[in-house]
Amino acid sequence: MSDDIFITAERIEGADDGPLAGRTVAVKDNISTAGVRTTCGSKMLEDYVPPYDATVVERLKEAGATIVGKANMDEFGMGTTTETSHFGATDNPAAPGHVPGGSSGGSAAAVAAGEADLALGSDTGGSVRCPAAFCGVVGIKPTYGLVSRYGLVAYGNSLEQIGPFGETVADAAELLDVIAGSDDRDATTRQAPRASDGRTGDARETRETPLEAEENYADAATGDVDGLSIGVPTELLEGADEGVVETFWDAIADLEDRGAEYHQVSLPSVEHAVEAYYVIAMSEASSNLARFDGVRYGQSGGYDGNWNETFAKAREEGFGDEVKRRILLGTYALSAGYHDKYYKKAQDARAWVKQDFDEALAEADVLASPTMPVPPFELGESLDDPLQLYLADANTVPVNLADLPAISVPAGETDGLPVGLQLIGPAFGERRLIRAASALA
Repeated sequence: MSDDIFITAERIEGADDGPLAGRTVAVKDNISTAGVRTTCGSKMLEDYVPPYDATVVERLKEAGATIVGKANMDEFGMGTTTETSHFGATDNPAAPGHVPGGSSGGSAAAVAAGEADLALGSDTGGSVRCPAAFCGVVGIKPTYGLVSRYGLVAYGNSLEQIGPFGETVADAAELLDVIAGSDDRDATTRQAPRASDGRTGDARETRETPLEAEENYADAATGDVDGLSIGVPTELLEGADEGVVETFWDAIADLEDRGAEYHQVSLPSVEHAVEAYYVIAMSEASSNLARFDGVRYGQSGGYDGNWNETFAKAREEGFGDEVKRRILLGTYALSAGYHDKYYKKAQDARAWVKQDFDEALAEADVLASPTMPVPPFELGESLDDPLQLYLADANTVPVNLADLPAISVPAGETDGLPVGLQLIGPAFGERRLIRAASALA
């Protein structure tokens, strides 16, 4: 199984002691590891060996973890199935013959297959939560700025975050404790408030149970949901697979049995979230991937006296079809005469999405939806229909647009295939999500 899970299976030993001593971790192959190949699942970087560690890798090593390999992924994080990898697809250990989700499919598969105790992925529009749901494990997408992105090969800077996978919520939270925190090398990082579970300054403060000021994320995994208010956005259930919806409501009923209550809420802006997300993400990708020209980074196309032809040849040979598609669409959206028509409107829609989430979370402690509207695809089923794959992100991309934290936990199965429950919280409300999600996993 490890042959299709890891691109590079080289071990990196950590410190002799620390909170993760004796634990093994798989690291997504777009996170820099000094002296160990980091390919981003692309032919373009097939032989690239970084000279430095990402901040999260430094923190793993300091915590005593052993990195067991660089996990397979969709090329440059662009995909929902891990089938766009130059190194081939990864099978789903929890549903053989099906995709493990993407783009962090190798990371989720490593945990599901027992190849690693924990794993790191990156989430630009659901790339931690989708694989977690499809592989029946736990995945956390942190608040934007909670985890340093230094050393993460950029796809969509304003959207992506590194996040942990684990077999249980407590496992994933333990890894989050290690990687979270501000970093001088990433100006977007912020230190999370530690005194109040993320619920400050709102009308619900009187029914909160304040946490100890120094409580770790793992300590929040108590499973106590008594009195928890869950908002269920009706828009995130529309069009979802019938079996997925049924499994979702079974999980909500389980939380109700433990003392939570739910009510329906509305997020009208999510109707436009997928379109806004892909305009923004592709635009940022077209800019970020310009450096892969065969001179600064990537395999050379061989200089023949014409720089433009050399540049084009390097990118034609180095990038796969999905990456080329997104670069072209992003370049078009940013081109003269179209910036205001597409990119600016997408940013306006993003602000609307964030406003809707803020309003919904003013009336609920967390929001809940199926992580993915469908169960795992069969291998090879959807590669010829990129639009279907884009629409499959409908429940995850709004969270990235709003810069909020979310967690996917196993909710059950439909027709023998894993289904995930997604919980969404306010900014820096990870402890609240961990407490609620640990009631199920």
